[in-house]
Amino acid sequence: MPGSGTRTFLDHDRYEASLRQAQIELVVTSPGAFRARLTWAELHHSQLLRCEEDFPRIGYVSLAPRLVFVGFPAHSGTLPVWGGRQLQAGDIMFHSRGERLHQSTPGPSIWSVIALDPVQLDNYGRALSGKPLSSPPEGRVLRPSLRNAARLKRLHAQACRLAETRPRILAHPQVARAIEQGLIHALVTCLTAAKVEEDGTAKRHRVRIMIRFEEVLAEHLSRPLLMPELCQLIGVTDRTLRSCCAEFLGISPTRYVLLRRLRQVRIALRDADPGTANVAELARRFGFTELGRFAEAYQAVFGEAPSTTLRRAPETLFAGP
Repeated sequence: MPGSGTRTFLDHDRYEASLRQAQIELVVTSPGAFRARLTWAELHHSQLLRCEEDFPRIGYVSLAPRLVFVGFPAHSGTLPVWGGRQLQAGDIMFHSRGERLHQSTPGPSIWSVIALDPVQLDNYGRALSGKPLSSPPEGRVLRPSLRNAARLKRLHAQACRLAETRPRILAHPQVARAIEQGLIHALVTCLTAAKVEEDGTAKRHRVRIMIRFEEVLAEHLSRPLLMPELCQLIGVTDRTLRSCCAEFLGISPTRYVLLRRLRQVRIALRDADPGTANVAELARRFGFTELGRFAEAYQAVFGEAPSTTLRRAPETLFAGP
């Protein structure tokens, strides 16, 4: 998104579409009204995001390889699980280029992102620390000092507050440059002085299993997958897949597959012409042949009947500026 600003979303599909650089597929894990607020700012060499979400969910994130991403919880309330690791207050995720990972939250959460051009990150690293600074070959959790982490969070929050309330001030080149320099100085300090939480070989293997899990689902969302077939396609045992899903997603693989398929039907219903589309036909497209059970499961997850989603005007998926 060019410039800066903020927007509130009432539908997770539209919210996902706004996170273009950090592509994310959201699965809401409990019924209830969806509401998210996204604040963004583009400075000279960096992009900032502040994501406020009022619901528990699982996200499968695919980061744009042309940028370097750093993410962290904006407060110590509901802390997320990123890449199968329960974050602690003050932790920072330093992502690898083009990283794919799962990110789950058990409740309402606020998370922050800084995206930079890799050349600029290297230049800032050399200028501020005397050493080159590039993204790691694999994503890692950093644990900076409480003071350094608090400074980074504070500066990020201040910049996003300006984007939300005074975007014209933030658009001034000198103001944007001053804010960016302070923010990146704090970021480089955290990246170069923090303790690194290393992942072992077994952990990295489970990460690869979960990525393969998503690849298999993407290829077979048009039909239900039973556990034996799913495990065979991934190349793991039933026990291993269940253990990985519990660690990374907090739910069973069967439940996750169902939620992913229901999500695809919801997208199809949202984008369809209510004058010509048919709920039963769209449900069957994704392997739901027992329409009574489908409607019941859909209502339980999204809090409304499939026909209500089909009839809703696209404009109601946003709330305010």
